[in-house]
Amino acid sequence: MKKPLLSAAKAHDLIKKYGAPLYVYRRDVIATRYQEFDRAIRWPKKRIFYACKANANTSILQLLRKLGASIECVSRGEVERAMQAGFPATRISYTCSNIPRTELEWLIRKKVSVYIDSLNQLEWWGQLHPNSDVSIRLNLGYGDGGHKHLTTGGEDSKFGIYHGDITKVKRIAHQYNLRIVGLLQHIGTSVKKPHSLLRAMSLVFDAASQFPDLQYLDFGGGFSIPYRPEEQTLDLPELGKKVSTSFAAFCKRYGRELELRTQPGRYVVAEAGALIAPVIDIKENPGNTFVGINSGFSHLIRPVLYGAYHHIFNLSNQKGRLKKVHIVGSLCESADFLAKNRSLPTPRIGDVLLIADSGAYGYSMASDYNLREKPKEIVID
Repeated sequence: MKKPLLSAAKAHDLIKKYGAPLYVYRRDVIATRYQEFDRAIRWPKKRIFYACKANANTSILQLLRKLGASIECVSRGEVERAMQAGFPATRISYTCSNIPRTELEWLIRKKVSVYIDSLNQLEWWGQLHPNSDVSIRLNLGYGDGGHKHLTTGGEDSKFGIYHGDITKVKRIAHQYNLRIVGLLQHIGTSVKKPHSLLRAMSLVFDAASQFPDLQYLDFGGGFSIPYRPEEQTLDLPELGKKVSTSFAAFCKRYGRELELRTQPGRYVVAEAGALIAPVIDIKENPGNTFVGINSGFSHLIRPVLYGAYHHIFNLSNQKGRLKKVHIVGSLCESADFLAKNRSLPTPRIGDVLLIADSGAYGYSMASDYNLREKPKEIVID
């Protein structure tokens, strides 16, 4: 059974000191999850690039840097944040989406490793930086994820150079004397099925045979955590064993040992974070009880955007009588639900609720909609 990240006393102390709503992250949980991931992949030539779009808190980035992680970025702002946290360019990877040529030029000046996402970008790279090494993000026609908005592969995805254009990739590379040294495929996020990740690997292996100068293969991220009570924890040791074995077999076929790269984000930080907020109002309608908290989807958009489930604890009344309620926020929006029909120990005005597993894609996707301030963040031991 899932347990709250914080005790009631600790949560009340933090709110008293820092105010609410408040994002709280635990260093020990982050370190444990990163080390679990590191141990699971047994291939000796590996690099783990933490996907900082999940959570770019500077203290968290500094912790992961000290643990040995590299960092994966998707914007200039993320690269600048990574550098501020002490990451050198050699430990930063940038995955393009739709970006302007000027941003690609800036990345070249900063000597950051880049995964090119389109044929146009590859042309720009060749014009800006001929006779150089380059890496490619491929869309190999396969995607998976916890929601249709979380799938990043297949014909309906905007990401990557579609595999039917590999001949064009090689033509452009030859034109500008570019050496393709790395391939990336990322099929989606919150992937719950290990066989999906392994199938994606096999597709990368098939594509890699067409590129003779590779130095590394990057299999992206997407490793899920158990958000819902009925979901099982990902068997990371078993998955890591299969990944390592498959990669070793491929390298033997390829003729030399390559570097194995991955980009976990959610797995490292999701369970290490919680959003805590007090109950500020309760409204009874026929058949419905609305429990209003001092937060909303501007602080945690996942339930509205993805239909995501987050376990909620009433820290102030953990042994109270269960009551089915809706948890709603302060925004002037009908969709502002954090949970619907959730059985909780009866909430009272002033009780502190903890929304679990919100360390990934919580604050990083927050906004000041309705001009309500973002929560503060605090990292604790």
